[in-house]
Amino acid sequence: MLRTIVMGSCISVQGILERTLPDGRLVVRVGQTLFTGLPVLGRG
Repeated sequence: MLRTIVMGSCISVQGILERTLPDGRLVVRVGQTLFTGLPVLGRG
């Protein structure tokens, strides 16, 4: 599943969801690199 996360105040990363951490952060994969950050909540 493709997910977008925010790292810091102005950097966002979109990648394949790898896992959810106990504190609510997500780990996403872009190529061979893993990024960790807070999920971007969609409007609904």
